[in-house]
Amino acid sequence: MLLLAAIILLVVLLLAGVAVPMAFGGVLLLIALFGDHNVAAFIGTGHWKLNTIIILVIPLFIVTGDLMNRSRIALPIVAIAELITGRVKGGLSAASVIASAMFGAISGSGAATLTCIGSIMMPHLRKKRYPDGFSAALLVSASPLGLLIPPSGGQLIYAWLTQQSVLKCFLSALAAGLVLTVFLVAVNFIMLRRNTDIELTQIDGRFLPVFGKTTFRAIPALLMPVIVLGGIYGGVMTPTEAAGVAAIYAIPVGFWIYRGLNWQNFWQTLKESSVTIGVVMVMIFMVLIVSKYLIFEDVPRLAQQFIYSISDNPVVIMLMINLVMIIMGMIMDDFSGLVLSASLLTPIAQSAGVDPVHFAAILGVNLGMGNITPPTAPLLYLGTRVTGVSVRDMMKPTLIFLLFAWMPTLILVTFIPQISMFLPNLFFG
Repeated sequence: MLLLAAIILLVVLLLAGVAVPMAFGGVLLLIALFGDHNVAAFIGTGHWKLNTIIILVIPLFIVTGDLMNRSRIALPIVAIAELITGRVKGGLSAASVIASAMFGAISGSGAATLTCIGSIMMPHLRKKRYPDGFSAALLVSASPLGLLIPPSGGQLIYAWLTQQSVLKCFLSALAAGLVLTVFLVAVNFIMLRRNTDIELTQIDGRFLPVFGKTTFRAIPALLMPVIVLGGIYGGVMTPTEAAGVAAIYAIPVGFWIYRGLNWQNFWQTLKESSVTIGVVMVMIFMVLIVSKYLIFEDVPRLAQQFIYSISDNPVVIMLMINLVMIIMGMIMDDFSGLVLSASLLTPIAQSAGVDPVHFAAILGVNLGMGNITPPTAPLLYLGTRVTGVSVRDMMKPTLIFLLFAWMPTLILVTFIPQISMFLPNLFFG
């Protein structure tokens, strides 16, 4: 009875808009007051799980994303994408998707990707007379690529919780991210094919010299994902070390190359990052404790029994698991949803014959999709602040992207394991 009350309380608090750490804290308070368990033991478990060097990757990537946002590192990346695609109708909006994927490979965060790329691309799209609602919806829909394109903080947490290879999870999610990028770009061109108001990007001079000059200016920005991913995949650095190198690298590049950083906004960035880090770490701590309680109450087994009482068909089981994860993504942030999903749903997916590395990609697509799915859609509401476009204007194109880009990606990644497992099998055998 207490377990049911705890779950209902959590859902009610989240739907009421209570901050995620406070919502999970309310559940812990309920358990402490009316439960028979020693909450201190659960708290000790949360502290023990956080006491690992790999968790440092989260604050380091948060700092890196904020420094990149302030230091204008994304500007040359956007310039390259615009130069390549902006000369065709729908090309500039396609460049927004590509830039989101490239920035996601550096920041590892959906919110950071939307904040940075959205604030840069939206004025360009308005200038070229792209529809406001469509442009904002596309930027929001592409922002969760930061959760899929490695190095992803979410995939690191999943690998840490499920004791899987970080590199295998990265490669699995990368395949899903590439598939989603292709779908978003394709739907973008189809939706804009009859729009006659869009202005195309004009190049001053011949393409190759301009492209060479733009690429040369972008080399310091493009080196960041090369250093991070090359260091990780080459075995030179751990993900935590790579995140630290990225944060340090962003400082001189922002100060002296792109000149977006100065001492005033540098310290302001560190202060804002510290607040974000504090919130995220407290949130993860709370979610870990609650997930430990749910595991102690044997919720994964109960959920598995319930699902198998409906059907033992692996297809039906995965459809139900996907639905649960989409709902989780709708009512909580990506990190919280990931911790709960990894703890509670991975065993059920494994019982249906799904490899945990494959499930990493499924989970990433589900939570990214949930973050932009109404009615809660945390990234959708963040998009209104970044782009200045109302949710009402974004709603129709967002639903189109969900139905014809995100949903096909989810179906393919879920039911064709070779898509996610090809790269891990290629590199690791």
